[in-house]
Order: sequence, then C-alpha cells, then structure tokens
Amino acid sequence: MVKVKASLEDLIEKAGGCAVVDGGFATQLERHGAVINDALWSALCLIKDPHLIKQVHVEYLEAGADVLVSSSYQATLPGFLSRGLSIEEGELLLEKSVKLAVEARDSFWDSVERTPGHSYNRAFVAASIGSYGAYLADGSEYSGCYGPDVNLDKLKDFHRRRLQVLVEAGPDLLAFETIPNKIEAQACVELLEEENIEVPSWICFSSVDGENAPSGESFKECLDIINKSNKVHAVGINCAPPQFIETLICKFKKLTKKAIVVYPNSGEVWDGRAKRWLPSKCFGDDKFEVFATRWRDSGAKLIGGCCRTTPSTIQAISKVLKESS
Repeated sequence: MVKVKASLEDLIEKAGGCAVVDGGFATQLERHGAVINDALWSALCLIKDPHLIKQVHVEYLEAGADVLVSSSYQATLPGFLSRGLSIEEGELLLEKSVKLAVEARDSFWDSVERTPGHSYNRAFVAASIGSYGAYLADGSEYSGCYGPDVNLDKLKDFHRRRLQVLVEAGPDLLAFETIPNKIEAQACVELLEEENIEVPSWICFSSVDGENAPSGESFKECLDIINKSNKVHAVGINCAPPQFIETLICKFKKLTKKAIVVYPNSGEVWDGRAKRWLPSKCFGDDKFEVFATRWRDSGAKLIGGCCRTTPSTIQAISKVLKESS
C-alpha cells in the first residue's frame, strides 16, 4: 500500500508540487462533431466514436495534463443495459474507457520521451466513477436528493461491479466524481475496503453554494468519513463554479491532511432537467491562468478543469504552474 501511495505523491513531486488534471471531455468531443445529448453523455462515444475519445485524450496530453480522466463518468452497467447491451458488452465498454486512455498515454509518452528538453511527465490514467446522480441523468448529482429508497447498500450495489471492472482494466488512479452527499462518500469508502482495492483514489464533491455538499451536509461530515480511509489519497471539488474554489480549498485544508484536488467547470450553469447550459458568468482561460497559482498557493496539489473547459484551458494552467514551480 505504501508503494502505491508514493507513486501519486511522486507524480505531484515530478510536476513541481502541483499536478495538472485534464479538462472537459464532452465539450471537446462535441467540438469534433460527436452528438452526445443522451443519458449516456460522453460514454455514448465508447459505442459510436472511440477514436474521438482517444483524440481528445491526446489533445489534453499535448496541453500538459499529468492526469487523464477516462470517459466512464456516465458509463454504468444499468445505463448500458437500458440501451439493449448485454452485461458482457457493458463491461467491455467500461474496460475500453480505461484502455483508450492508457493507449493514448503510452503512445504519446513514447513519442515525447526521446525528445530532449521536453517538459512533459508520464501521465497517470484515472478511471472516472460518476455519482449515482450522474447515472440518473436528472441533475441530482447537484442536489444530493436521491429519494427515500436509496440507502447505503443500494449505492454500494450500484457502484460495485463497475468499480471491479475498472480496476481490472489497469488504471493508475480511481476518480470518484461529483459526489453530492455524505452517504455516497461513505459507500465509496466502504466499497474500497470491502473489495480491498489497491489502486489509489480520490473522491471529489460538487458544491452549489460554495460552502457545503449539494445535499446541504457540511464538508466536515463528509470528510470525517474519508479521513478514516487509507484507500483514498486525495479529496476535493469538481464541476463547481471556479469562484468557489479558493474558499473551498482553504476549508478542506482545515478538515483533512489528504492531497486536495480541484477541477472546476467554466462557471456556466448546467440545467440537469432541461439538459442545457444556461447563460452565466464564466471564467476564460486567462482567469484560469491567474487563479491556478492562487489555488496552488492555497494548498491544492492537483488542478484541472471540468465541464466547458478545453485543452487551451489546461495548457494555460499547465504553463503557469510549471513556470512558477
């Protein structure tokens, strides 16, 4: 276990004390012509356009990402079954999400490793594990309201087989993303123990008010559970507005000794029911460049972008962090 933990710390150290996570996936796929207005979202491309997934991974590597997040955020076995696929076909697609990222990473690294003076690190592949709300595709990952019928055991049953398949595919990290409440954080922690997972993981929450989890529960309540686990190596925030991030890093610093990871969205607001982005104040690449150093100086050890950020955003973050490390 100690050896595995050191590898994540080593990545952060090699990156100058703060590693760069990639950016928005669906946004970039759409730029390349993918149609993903679907309950499976970017996971639809695992079926229809796997070459585009690999292309986007390479674009983020070229931009300077130290961590690639797989295209499995909304890829779930129940979701694939609802599309008429078999369990075996669904499991193969989950595996494929990791393999595509690994292949992109390996081929990119082979091409730059022999280049004198390059500034890249051999990236880690993080298998994305979206929240139960992401599977529901009803916006509940931003409310934490799963209803009275969803308990701890149901959440563990939902995540278990996907977790097993993704681990078997060989990622370097596991990324639990947009967790909206304490009970799902607990389900993730307990699953890692029950399955004796040796792959290091991070658990990221969303936040709609900049102070608490979407459920209204305090982050202290959520992190108290995570802090007891030696399977979780980093905690943080993803897909929250960037203007919340600095305050949340400072809050998390007081609540945990684990590495802090942040990858906010652009600041645009997603209407989970209408399935569209609402006009709102957002951060451009220039603001991400300015704020990335502030987030690092506040204590973040991994920084990237989520929805509506692009390779140019990640390039701006990578450039400023590497220059000032």
